[in-house]
Amino acid sequence: MRVIFAAGGTGGHINPALAAAQELRRRMPDAAILFVGTAEKMESKLVPKAGFDFKTIKISGFQRSFAPEDIIHNLGTLRRLLFVTGQCKRIIDEFKPDVVVGFGGYVSGPVVRTAHKCGIKTAVHEQNAFPGKTNTALSKYADAVMLTSENAEKYLKSAAKPILTGLPVRKELLCADRTEARKKLGITDGAAVVLSTGGSLGAESINNVMCDVIPHFKGDNRLFFVHGYGQLGRFVPDKLREKGLDPENIPNARVSEYIFDMADCMAAADLIISRAGASSLAEIEALGKTSLLVPSPYVSENHQYHNAMALAEKEAAIVIEQKNLTSEKVIGVITELAENPKKFKRIGDNARNLAVVDAQKKICDIIVSLAEQ
Repeated sequence: MRVIFAAGGTGGHINPALAAAQELRRRMPDAAILFVGTAEKMESKLVPKAGFDFKTIKISGFQRSFAPEDIIHNLGTLRRLLFVTGQCKRIIDEFKPDVVVGFGGYVSGPVVRTAHKCGIKTAVHEQNAFPGKTNTALSKYADAVMLTSENAEKYLKSAAKPILTGLPVRKELLCADRTEARKKLGITDGAAVVLSTGGSLGAESINNVMCDVIPHFKGDNRLFFVHGYGQLGRFVPDKLREKGLDPENIPNARVSEYIFDMADCMAAADLIISRAGASSLAEIEALGKTSLLVPSPYVSENHQYHNAMALAEKEAAIVIEQKNLTSEKVIGVITELAENPKKFKRIGDNARNLAVVDAQKKICDIIVSLAEQ
C-alpha cells in the first residue's frame, strides 16, 4: 500500500498526521509513506525527524488585510497557485499513491485536489469544531471525511458521510500515572495541582493573570502551581519578583519557560488552564481533566472558541473568552477548586466521556479501507 499524507503549517495539523502514519507503519511495515509539505514551515523539520520521506511544493496562504506587505504576499500566493498543480501532479505520478490524505493547512489543498482529479482515493481529517476553509472545500469531493468533533459536521457539505475518529493523542500522555507523576513533582500531600500554559510561545493574557494568581495563593498548601510562560513570556520572572516572589524558589509553585515533562504535569493536574487548540483538548479529554479554557482570538475562523464551546456545552470545561479574562475570575475558579474538588472531578469526568482514545486505529482503518476499494 502507498499513501501520501499532506499536512503543514502548525503542529496541530502535522502531529496528528504523523501519529496516523506511525500507526500505519506499525500495522503495515511494508507500506510506502510519503509526506508532502513546504520547505519553510514546521513540517520540513518534524517529518524527516520522525523518519518519513518528505517532498515539498511551493504554496502559501492568503493574508486577510490590505497592508502593503500583505498585498505583496497575496500576489506571490496567486503566482504560486499557477504552478502548484503541476508540482503536485509530478509527485503523484512518481509515487503512485493508493490514497492521499489531507490533515489541513493550505498545503493539503492542492495535493488532495490534484489526487482527486487523477482518480485517486482521497480523505481529509478536520481537527477543529469549526472546519478550516481548506477542508471545507475538500470535503465536497473527498471519499472520506474524518472529524475530531461532531460539531464540525453541521458546517460541511461533504460528499461522504463524516466519520468521528477523534484526534490522536501522544502515547506518553496516555501511559502517564497520576500517583507517580505527583511524586516526581514532589507533591506528596493532597494539594490540588493547577497546570497553566500558553504553549511553547506562551499566551500574554494567561501569563499576566498567573502573575497575579500565583502570588495570591503564595503559601497555600491546598494548591500547587506549574506554569509554563513560553518564549514570549520572559517578562514573567521579573513581574513575580516585583510582587515579592523568587520565581526559582516558590514553595507551592514551579515556574519555567518551557515544560519539558508535560506528560507528568498533565497526569498530576487537577485543573489545566490553557488555550483551546484541538490537540490540547484531545489530550485533556483523553486524561479526563478539568480545564479552564481561554480560546485564542487570533486564529482563523475563531476556531478555538468553537473548540472550547463544544466542551462547555457538555459541561466538560470552563470557558472564559480572552476579552473577559481577569485575575479575579481565575482566582475565583481556583478557590472553588480548593473548596469543592468533587465539582471539578465531575467536569473532568464529562471531558473523559468525550474522548476518542483509539483515533489512530480509526484513521488507519479508513485509509486501509480506501486503498482496498
